[in-house]
Amino acid sequence: MKKNNSAQLICQLSAVAAMMLAGSVHAADAFSADSEWMTGDWGGERTKLIEQGIDIKMDYVGEVGGNLHGGFNDDKTARYSDQFGLGAALDLEKLFGWDNTQAKIQLTNRNGENISNDRVGDPRAGTLSSSQEVYGRGHMVRLTQLWIKHQFFDNKLDVKAGYFGEGEDFNTFPCEFQNLAFCGSQVGNWATNIWYNWPVSQAAIRVKYNISPEWYAQIGAYNQNPSQLEHGNGFKLSGSGTKGTVLPVELVWLPNPGNLPGEYRVGYYKSTASADDVREDDNGNDAATSGNAYRSHSSKHGYWFVAQQQLTSHNGDATRGLNIAANATFHDKDTNIVDNYQSLMFVYKGPFDARPKDDLGIGFARIHVNDDVKKNAELTNAANGVSDYNDPLFSPLRETEYNYELNYGFHVTNWLTVRPNLQYITHPGGVDEVDNALVAGLKIQSVF
Repeated sequence: MKKNNSAQLICQLSAVAAMMLAGSVHAADAFSADSEWMTGDWGGERTKLIEQGIDIKMDYVGEVGGNLHGGFNDDKTARYSDQFGLGAALDLEKLFGWDNTQAKIQLTNRNGENISNDRVGDPRAGTLSSSQEVYGRGHMVRLTQLWIKHQFFDNKLDVKAGYFGEGEDFNTFPCEFQNLAFCGSQVGNWATNIWYNWPVSQAAIRVKYNISPEWYAQIGAYNQNPSQLEHGNGFKLSGSGTKGTVLPVELVWLPNPGNLPGEYRVGYYKSTASADDVREDDNGNDAATSGNAYRSHSSKHGYWFVAQQQLTSHNGDATRGLNIAANATFHDKDTNIVDNYQSLMFVYKGPFDARPKDDLGIGFARIHVNDDVKKNAELTNAANGVSDYNDPLFSPLRETEYNYELNYGFHVTNWLTVRPNLQYITHPGGVDEVDNALVAGLKIQSVF
């Protein structure tokens, strides 16, 4: 697929900038395994910038997915998707003397194709998760972050405002896997047309109160504007197209028993935008058979739970050891396609003394489609007079999709991690007629 002109321009400018920067560093610094950046410290200039309050961010994520067996289309192939990031984190106290104030700007550019769309899922139903989490939201440059935040009352109160996504602060979760069901904020994956994850930004404000060193509570308000998903609107800052507001609230506990850190989150969200029922019309009848429009609800809601806990250290080294994580989300059954999701992950950091910075991970996820969605498809098929799954007019019946991933992260250098993985998808898209799929993946993460 061809890139648009803006994507080509930013890639060209980034390449020129990288060459200029690489030319200014000492040879020993660039590509040094001990450096946290591929381009090095630029002869010490990068550290000086950070000390002055400017931390330049340049990174890359690339993911390969190849279908080894099964899926809707078992023709063997592979697909590649990637993301370039360019931005800066600013300490405004160092730069301008503004006490306890920070800001950030971030641009992202995504490209490529996804094996889940191409081979794994029935195109009439798609898949629920994705074997390449970095894929999505258009082949374009986006303004992903543009915000400022300030701490008040001895850092008790933290206020952040600007353009950013809900998943940066609410229902947050790391991305140490390649399958989307184990990566990042999960509410955004299943809250249909409500919660926009990275790289989409929205006009937003987030207020956090630090109750104690171990507890904080926060609330936010995010402009719900579907037009920001459209191609060419990656830099849209106006409010035209706004449908409502997403209001998340969350309580977070950060225990540290025996110097083994943990993080526990429980939260709730409500969208004030109208949302269509997945089955009924205004009279409470089945819209698929009545022919009337689906009922419109004045809002939709859901809640979540996240738990992360380091269970062990390795010979007293807290940077190594076994970590466990669990996610669960629950959504409005009247309006949402997915009504609940759960996952469980284990990651062992530093599994071998010879490779103390590597990690080994395994994850299990269950994604359940709302029963009313299945019933609506049954009624639609009956209304259309089709009953054969192979009929192009047939609406596949969706129930539950299961995703599994086993991966190993090679910490090649401090700025490069390569993560081969195997994924197994049971009932892709929740469709029983689609063969279970085995996908081989490779995830590359680099910091420039």
